[in-house]
Formats: sequence, C-alpha cells, structure tokens
Amino acid sequence: MQTLNDIRSTFLSYFEKQGHEVVPSSPLVPRNDPTLMFANSGMVQFKNLFTGLERRDYTRATTSQKCVRAGGKHNDLDNVGYTARHHTFFEMLGNFSFGDYFKTEAIPFAHELITRDFGIDKNRLYATVYHTDDEAFEIWKKVGIPESRIIRIATSDNFWQMGPTGPCGPCTEIFYDHGDHIWGGPPGSAEEDGDRFIEIWNIVFMQNEQFEDGSMRALDMQSIDTGMGLERIGALLQGKHDNYDTDLMRALIEASADATSSDPDGPGKTHHRVIADHLRSTSFLIADGVMPSNDGRGYVLRRIMRRAMRHAHMLGAQDPVMYRLVPALVRQMGAAYPELGRAQPLIEDLLLGEETKFKQTLDRGLKLLDDELAGLPEAAALPGAAAFKLYDTYGFPLDLTQDALREKGRSVDTDGFDAAMAEQKAKARAAWSGSGEAADLAVWFDIAEAQGATDFLGYDTETAEGQIVALVRDGAAVAALEPGEAGWIVLNQTPFYGESGGQVGDTGILRRLENEDDQAQVTDTQRMAGGKIIAHQVTIGQGRFAKGEPVAAEVDHARRTNIRANHSATHLLHEALRRALGDHVAQRGSLNAADRLRFDFSHSKALTTEELAQVEVEVNDFIRQNTPVVTRIMAPDDARGLGAQALFGEKYGDEVRVVSMGTLDGSGKGADGQTYSIELCGGTHVRRTGDIGSFVLLGDSASSSGVRRIEALTGPQAQAHAAQAASVLSALQGELKTTPDQLLARIKGEMAKLRELSNEVAQLRRDLAMAGGAGQGGGTPARDVGGVKFLAQVLSGVSGKDLPPLIDAHKAQLGSGAVLLIADTGGKAAVAAGVTEDLTGRVSAVDLVKAAVPELGGKGGGGRPDMAQGGGASAENAQAAIAAAEKVLEE
Repeated sequence: MQTLNDIRSTFLSYFEKQGHEVVPSSPLVPRNDPTLMFANSGMVQFKNLFTGLERRDYTRATTSQKCVRAGGKHNDLDNVGYTARHHTFFEMLGNFSFGDYFKTEAIPFAHELITRDFGIDKNRLYATVYHTDDEAFEIWKKVGIPESRIIRIATSDNFWQMGPTGPCGPCTEIFYDHGDHIWGGPPGSAEEDGDRFIEIWNIVFMQNEQFEDGSMRALDMQSIDTGMGLERIGALLQGKHDNYDTDLMRALIEASADATSSDPDGPGKTHHRVIADHLRSTSFLIADGVMPSNDGRGYVLRRIMRRAMRHAHMLGAQDPVMYRLVPALVRQMGAAYPELGRAQPLIEDLLLGEETKFKQTLDRGLKLLDDELAGLPEAAALPGAAAFKLYDTYGFPLDLTQDALREKGRSVDTDGFDAAMAEQKAKARAAWSGSGEAADLAVWFDIAEAQGATDFLGYDTETAEGQIVALVRDGAAVAALEPGEAGWIVLNQTPFYGESGGQVGDTGILRRLENEDDQAQVTDTQRMAGGKIIAHQVTIGQGRFAKGEPVAAEVDHARRTNIRANHSATHLLHEALRRALGDHVAQRGSLNAADRLRFDFSHSKALTTEELAQVEVEVNDFIRQNTPVVTRIMAPDDARGLGAQALFGEKYGDEVRVVSMGTLDGSGKGADGQTYSIELCGGTHVRRTGDIGSFVLLGDSASSSGVRRIEALTGPQAQAHAAQAASVLSALQGELKTTPDQLLARIKGEMAKLRELSNEVAQLRRDLAMAGGAGQGGGTPARDVGGVKFLAQVLSGVSGKDLPPLIDAHKAQLGSGAVLLIADTGGKAAVAAGVTEDLTGRVSAVDLVKAAVPELGGKGGGGRPDMAQGGGASAENAQAAIAAAEKVLEE
C-alpha cells in the first residue's frame, strides 16, 4: 500500500524529473497576500509570479502546500468529522508553470502521473473542460480519454478568477468513477452531488486578463496552476472512500482512541475524526507562529482547539488529551515538515495549557446550555440571547454551541445571536479585518524588475557611493525630488540596512557628489519588493536629487553601533534562555533598536528571579569573553546541520548568513561542540562580543498566550542604568542607615511593614463600607427589584481592589440576591457586581456591570456570572448606573 508520505514523494519526484523546482511549503500565514487569513491553496505563495510582479530563477515549480480552511471565505470547520472529505488542515499537491509550458504539456503530465506512476485505471477517469475550451477537449482525446468521458461545463465551476478583475482562465478537472454500487452521477448531471464521481485534480489554465468592463484579453504570460488534495488521492490509492480511513489519519484516530481508552470505530467515531483533523491544524498553525488569542488568526486557532477539546470531553476524557497526541503527529509528518518537530515542545505546552483552562469552564457552559434547553419546547431553536451569553460569559464561539446542539437535533437562532452581539457591542467577532505583512506596491516590483536588487554593502562599511536608480513619491515613481519634498530614494548599492529580522532600519545622510552641500536626510530604511529593494525614506534639505545621479551614502555611525550591540546581545540572550529554560524556547519576535532590545520567545510562565539572574550573568560572561563574531555563508541545510537557529518569521534563500558567537570550555553543550550561539541572521553585528560592552535585563512580561517578552539594555544605556541603580542603592543605605550586606534584608523588612499597614488600612476601609460609613448617603438597605434582593452602594475612600471582598461579604449577609458597588477612586470610578450562586442562572453579574459602566463613561467590563468588574471615567452619574443595573433585574 502506498502511504500518504509515499504519494507525496512520488508526486514531487515526478515533477522534479520534468524540470520543476521542488519548492517547500510556504507558512500557513501568507506573506504576500493580506486578504487571506491562511494559505488555502498551493498558488498563494506564487501569486506575484502569476501576476508578473515578481521573477525567480525558475519557471516551473512543484509543491506540497500546507493549507487551512477554517476562517473567512473558505471555512470547512462545521463539516469536519461529519463528512468523508472535509478538513480544516489538508495538503495540496500542485505543479505550476510561470509562462513556461501550457495545456499541451500540463494535461499529459497529469494523465501520465495518474495512470503510470499512481497506477490508476484510465478507464475510470473522467475529465471536465470549460464549454468553449476546444483545445483542452482535443488534448484529453489525444492522451486517451474518449469523448464520452470528456464533459463540457458552462458554469464558473470550470472557470477560475483571481478576483473581479485580473488573471483568469478555464479549468479542467479530473474525476474518478468509484463504480455503480455508489449513488451519484457524473459532473454536470442532476446526481453530481453523489459520491460515485469524485474530483481528484483541478488544472487551471491562466490565459486571460479580465477588465472592469467585462472584456478580456490573452495574457502575455500564460501559466499553469494545479491542485490535488493529498488526502483525497490518498484515499483513492489506498482503496478507501473516506479520507479518514487513510493510513495517516487512521494513525491519528487510533492515537486518539488510545488516549481516551475508547473504540476508534464505536459510537465515538465522529469525535475521533474531529480530534485527528484538528490536531493537525492546531499543531501546524502553532509551528508557523500563530498563538491562541481572542482575535484574528489566534481566535480561529482557539476555536479549532476548543472544538477538539469538547469532543475529547464527550469521549469521557477527564484529563487533557490533545497534547499527548502530538508525538503521533510528529511521527507521521515530521519528516516532510521538520518545523513540526522543532516546535513540538511548544505545541505540547500550549495545548496542555489551553485544554486545562478550557476544562475549567466547559462543564459550567454545558450545564447552562442544558438548563436553557430544558425550558424550551422539543426541537425548538436555542434563543440567540442564550447563545450569546455562552459566548460572552464562557468563551463558547457560536459554532461550538451549534456543534453541541447538532448532536441533539437542535439549532441556534443566529439572527438573535447577531442582534445580541450588536446590541452589547461584543469585542470578539469571528471576522478578520486583514493582518500579516502589508501588500507590496507594484511600483517596487517595477523598480526591482527594471533595476535589479539593491546591493547591500553595510556588513563591511557605513559609507559608500551609489547611483540613484529610482525615486518614489506618494506611491508613484518620479524623476526627481525637490528641496523640502519627502519621498523614497533607491540606490544601486548602499550601506544602509533595511528593516528586517527585528533590526530597525538605518538613518543617516545622502549627499550629491556634484555638490556635497546638497543633502537628503535619511529618516528610515525599508526593504521592498520581497526584500530585493532597499529604499531610503528621505526629506530633501538642499539641492535636487534626480535619477541617474551619484551620491555619497553615510550611515549614522553612533546609532548603528548601538543597534549592532543590541542585535548581537539578542543572539546571546536567545541561547542563554534556551540553556536556562529548555530547548522549547524559540524566538517569536524581536526589536533591535538604538536604545534597547526586546525579545519575545515561546515560554508559558514568568521567569523566576533566579532564572533572570542566571541569564543575565551568562550573557555578560560571553560578552567579557570578547571572542570574534564569525559570519559564514552557506546553504540552509548545511547551516541547520550545524545546529543554527532559524529566526521566527524570516524567509531564507539558497544561501544564508550564519552568525556564531562565543566558545565553550567543555562545561556546556554547543551545536558544533565548541560554539555557544549559532543562528541564521541577515542583520549587522559587532566584530567581537566585547564590543557589546555590558548587558542589563530590565525584566520579563507576558506578550501573548505562551509568549514571554524580555527587555534589556547594552553599552552606554546599560551603564547609565547601572549607575542610576547604584545611586538609588547608595541613597537607600544612607536613609536606612545600613551596610550593603544588610540592605536587602532591611528593605524586605520595611516592605513587610508596609504590606501590614496596607492590609490594615484596606480592612478598615472594608469595615467602614460594610457599616455604611463609607457610602454616600449611608448604608443603603437591600430592596426587591424584579423579585431579587438588590443592594447598591456608592463608596468613597475605597479602591477598586477592595470591592470583590466587599461583594462577597454583602452576598453572605443577603443569603440570596445581587450587589452593585461603585467606588469613587479620585477622578475615576470602579464598579463591581455580585450575584449569589442560586441566582446566576437567572441573572449574571457581567450583565449588571455592562449595564452600569456606560453610565459612568466607561466601556465593557467582564468576569463571571457570580462576580464581575468594570470601570468608568467618573462616579458622577452613579445613581444612573444603579438605575441601569436595576433595569437588567426588572427585565
């Protein structure tokens, strides 16, 4: 039996023999199309090649592209697990021609691969063509498909368009006939939705350009774009009629069954299919840098995670399951996608953390759902307001609620859900406004095409001469920039570094060689056209800068020196973190500026004081070692063979720069046995580690889920910080009349006293508030509102953090009821609400806070049904806020 790994290899090898470049899959987050949430087809990474904006050194390519369809226009999430061929993650096999071959080669390629290399019976193949595409029709006849099995289709099913305007063209699709024992008819027939005839490959002939008036013309560069789902062709070649019965998916399903001690083919079959599919999409998304969050791509990732986790819960799993399945996935796909293995520790850590948190709310959410259903007529839809409450209070996305109801034969009033969402101005909607890298303007690709790539000289020098090859103002190429104008200047060669890899762009001066008094101030430097062009953002001071003129380019030396030190220190910091915390640490973003460095890395919890100290000491040890910083140019595979760390978000070509720092004395481990830090990096660096000067950590903080952020200083900034700290310590010694050795203990003692006093004051405030003395107007007795005992107070001299314990105390006194407290904190208002446990099914503290906060000039607020908090600009309208909360109770 051919495994899916075998089939992938056979496909790529076939087209490699036909002169195609085997191009690795691009990341799931598109780098050249801001309109897409995730890569959803093989052609995404080649979009600029098809439109002619970009050129590469090959005109034929083949890939196995990672794809996700779980958000935006292409969303298969709801069907996954219930059908034979829907997935959130899948692999798209494809071959591409960029103005090279066309129909006469593409169709025979496909036919030969399918019938010879894959051994599929040609008598079971059908082909569809666009109804006017006589050329494709004749080619199919020539390769051996009879006319009776070539079907003309007049609809858009067989005509592809990139958009309303732009490249487009007819398609031909290849179908396989599974036999008359399965219901269904050929494409174009009334029974075409059956499962007998299954599409296995689509070939797009990109031959036309469509204009706004509906007219078309033939493209100068006619191209081929194909796509064949690996899972679908795998099922066919393995004699299956269900993608989930293929070897790869079956291995994941059995791992799920083993982890949950359940039958893979029993009543929980659908649950295992969902888990297997979602394991792939979540793991690959994390490996490509997506982190769970409440918006954008991270929100979609969290939705997929939670859907899988709910299905594990339904299988009876008491403990987190998903993270235990990652090794099985790595065994199946790690060889084809090495990034999966490299990210395995991070994937496992995030899945464990997310499932642990989700389990804490899942039971309560499902109980609320059951309670809501119990009061409805049989088969009635769940009211939209109830679905929104699940979403707003428990973080249940609408599709998760729909999925849970689907198994009960119920639906959701989605119109009501949308109305509740709009009315309460919910902060998290599944929509995505576009993120990722900004689209490159066509003007930069035009410049790159006409002038070639900019030659960067800045590794060896900070001054150089260059010739102006292009100028851009307001998004358009111009012949010159006049005094006082701002725009962009492109040189044929430059020492200026364009922002990339976390290192900020250089600043400095451009001078006309004909008159050095004519100057342009460079305020930033950026990379354009996929990094080929280095563009200098300038403001012209004196003189006219025109195309073709020679200029002298001079980088701001002091600023570059500081940037180099911070960037080099980041490499040492990265390795020190890996050694202190583990190999799961990987860069998730960085900033190397002139005044500081910032480093984001994968780690799920805050660093301890001891860990921070260990990292700082280790970095400074290697700075003082003052060893040369060695840069080598080599192939990416050779670099990784040395153990070089690839930086997150960076793209690498045929050659990479490998930067090595520090040597080991045998007490630690190095990738090549001797070197401390080895990374792939295109940035600028110090010549010796000692040039960094010194390194001071400012501390770490949370950047996002599963990502920590460290900020640090080097060189003069670090020295200034240390001097300031020493001055403060000296002053403290004098003030506390103690010796340096005794200072820390004395400070801890004073802080303990302050905490005791602070706690006493807080308790006095709470006692005063409970007695009514802190209220404006005294203690307000509880009254009946909508059948609920309701106590509302406006307090002064009480902080926002004092309100939750006061709420708990009032709830204890009430026994059953709701409480709203508003604290005037000196210019702002803090709000807290509480509902006793017996009433949370009728009214939520979150609803009370969200009603009160707008009256106080605030927005939002949140928490749990029994306790919620918010804030406002002023307590002036406190009585109106109380009235708004009462209205919620009355309704």
